[in-house]
Amino acid sequence: MLGRRTALMLPGLAFLPLHARAQADWRQQLREVRFGMISVENERDAVARLQGLQAYMARELRSPFRVFRGSDYAAVVEALRAGHSELAYLGPASYGLARRVMGERIIPIFRYIDNEGMEGYHSVMIVRTDSPIRTLEDMRGKTLGFSDPNSTSGFQVPGWFLRRQGMDPASYFSRTGFTGSHEQGVMTVINGTFDAAVLSYSNERRNTFQRMAEKGMIPEGAVRVIWKSPLIPNAPIVMRTDLPESFRQEAIAAFAAMPQRDPQAFRDMTSDARGLAPAKHEDYLDIVAILEENAARRRERRS
Repeated sequence: MLGRRTALMLPGLAFLPLHARAQADWRQQLREVRFGMISVENERDAVARLQGLQAYMARELRSPFRVFRGSDYAAVVEALRAGHSELAYLGPASYGLARRVMGERIIPIFRYIDNEGMEGYHSVMIVRTDSPIRTLEDMRGKTLGFSDPNSTSGFQVPGWFLRRQGMDPASYFSRTGFTGSHEQGVMTVINGTFDAAVLSYSNERRNTFQRMAEKGMIPEGAVRVIWKSPLIPNAPIVMRTDLPESFRQEAIAAFAAMPQRDPQAFRDMTSDARGLAPAKHEDYLDIVAILEENAARRRERRS
């Protein structure tokens, strides 16, 4: 968790130099700060969960601060690229997409430390609890739902690992499709649209279907896991670098202080994460490599 020691490791973030404050205020250039959120869950719950963040950042930055959810992962990346969003929460793969189209105009600044103290999560394949499917081998000829083409755990990572095991999704399953979000992936398994779906999973006490059961969206124990990927680095909070330096320093300082200054808003935003860890582009190089390999494979098929 970021505490006093971490703040000392980030010199110049907590307080701006006097000469910077004396310069033209960044608020004259940015009349509103916008934070984009990828479509992991339904829009109502995603926006409601970030109301504490919205209020906290508005206080800390002394500026209007608005949270919005993209219709899909690419929509949030496009908002950043077009200058319609200053900050965002992206998955590792959608960060890779943003880096591809924006280069060094986008950087990761923090990632969550989850409720178990981990800085990573997994992709899992789930089936209904009453399904006869027990293993990946049992999925041959069955149907599989992916969440979004730019989702790390809901498409890019499981597709890559399945191919490495000789199970190319294009031929191994009788049908695949996109569900739109991780929550929708769970629902398509429960209602029988797909035999299985892949989605994000932190641990037994914090994952997509566990949160859905807590919200009363599905019965507890309605689905079970048949496959889990190796650890994926936790999703980053990202920032555009073509913004005033004073704004970037203040925004980073506000995020760094959030676990201590507004712990309830932080718990709501992160689904009970323990804290934040500084993030850097190098943390996601393996994911970027998977994206490049997947993209090259698609180009080969089209040629």
